[in-house]
Amino acid sequence: MRADAKRNYDRIVEVARVVFREQGYDASLDEVAKRAGVGPGTLYRHFPNRDALLDAIMQSWVDRVDEAAEKALTHEGSPRDLLLAWFEEYVRLISLHKGGPAKITSALGDPDSPILTKCQVLTRASDRVVDRLRDEGALKDGVDTISLCRLVGGVATVADQSELDEAAVRPLLEVVADGMVK
Repeated sequence: MRADAKRNYDRIVEVARVVFREQGYDASLDEVAKRAGVGPGTLYRHFPNRDALLDAIMQSWVDRVDEAAEKALTHEGSPRDLLLAWFEEYVRLISLHKGGPAKITSALGDPDSPILTKCQVLTRASDRVVDRLRDEGALKDGVDTISLCRLVGGVATVADQSELDEAAVRPLLEVVADGMVK
């Protein structure tokens, strides 16, 4: 990629991240192009559709998922505390952009989702937490990773749409955790 094309690509991703954080994932791509200082044709040459742009934005997010799971796994305390530490990281990870929790949660388990690979990264990280707690005998029977992700994603979606702060979200996550640990 030519240096000017790479600069445009990087600028579009950077600006889209800001615009999506402000307005949600359904924000105007023309607005993204305008703020990035490029024409719509340049944006569409790099990103033929909205999902391609979302994929590029989410790449840096993917890099943080494993770090967050590792951080949660090193958390000291009861299985419930470990689960809550992961839940809080999970909510932060999927709530970086307005509308993110709903978009990511609805894509979980959907083999046709354009963000499938990103969801798989998230569920694999959650698998590590679930596997550890299952090995310790701390999870109730029937708890599976996709259900866990969907429940926590549901809480994150409500928090995102209602603009709840972390203090208001924590009791909701506690209810979910209490339903999963023995």
